[in-house]
Amino acid sequence: MLVLIRTIFVASVFSVTNAANGQLRKLQTNHLHQQLSNAEIQYLAGLADTRYTDEVLDNILIPRVVGTANHEKVFNYIKTELEKLDWAVEVDEFRTDTPIFGALTFKNIVASINPNADRYLVLACHYDSKYFANDIFVGAIDSAVPCAMMLNLAKVLNDEFRKHRDNIDLSLKLIFLDGEEAFKNWSPKDSIYGARHLAAKYHENRRLTRSTAESVTDLQRIDLFVLLDLIGHRDTTFYSYFPDTSKWYLRMAEAEDRLSSLGLSKPQRYRHFVKQLQQSYIEDDHIPFLRRNVPVVHLIATPFPPEWHTPRDDRDLIDLDTVENINKVLRIFVVEYLHIYLSDTSEENIPDKEL
Repeated sequence: MLVLIRTIFVASVFSVTNAANGQLRKLQTNHLHQQLSNAEIQYLAGLADTRYTDEVLDNILIPRVVGTANHEKVFNYIKTELEKLDWAVEVDEFRTDTPIFGALTFKNIVASINPNADRYLVLACHYDSKYFANDIFVGAIDSAVPCAMMLNLAKVLNDEFRKHRDNIDLSLKLIFLDGEEAFKNWSPKDSIYGARHLAAKYHENRRLTRSTAESVTDLQRIDLFVLLDLIGHRDTTFYSYFPDTSKWYLRMAEAEDRLSSLGLSKPQRYRHFVKQLQQSYIEDDHIPFLRRNVPVVHLIATPFPPEWHTPRDDRDLIDLDTVENINKVLRIFVVEYLHIYLSDTSEENIPDKEL
């Protein structure tokens, strides 16, 4: 039987040109990354905290279907961890009908370094797990590990993010989306509940930018939407899917190259970020944003591992070396993109490598 849950289509790629036409759009189009020194790369690589990754997984690696007590537990844990770090946390809560369970309440968690910034780099993942009537499914790579990676990023770079908190031009937003999984069969109405709601809400919300005095939607304030999914198994491999954002995907691939050349990657059989553009897309939480012209980088492991949507997607599938390799790339990418100044990169202040 053909299961149309997250089907890969070989098709033309959506246009991802941001709709803002004024000065804000020019700032987004002309944005350049910061050049990091070898010492700065080494400093960021040394911020590894795999113990915290394990701690997060201890708390969220449970069945967490929307509407259950476990789902509420995971929601509260993620929200509390972000609040401990003094991030500005908003909850996008809504109620809608679903197959099997009827009306359910969904909660997207949106955390910002500076909620009043004009522009955002967005990292996103989903925190719910898929419902199976007769199986226990904890969704390790789908998508507990991406949640742990985003919380890890917030924690290990917390000192750096504090220094960036007053930047009104460009900031970071972490979005933990709810209800990605279909309850019955993947369809336009039974899937990506949280992403559909938040993208529609951001499409309607307008505000005046402080740096350019333009009225723009919350969608137009997103420079780049980076979605993480199916990450954490040993064979995690990424490709670039959208020509308009391939330069940003290549920054991640080049960060992986620099880590490897400096001996800062954990042992691996091959690279995770393949320098190749694929003419295809995968249905996932990025689709409602992509269709509204938000630039997207989709970090999803392809091909999907055989454990996908089976009870074998559990803790035994997770390779922490792989997770930390990708964590290092994300730290470098975020610091480069946001132009965060790293003041403590003299050799005596560089953390020991956690290899």
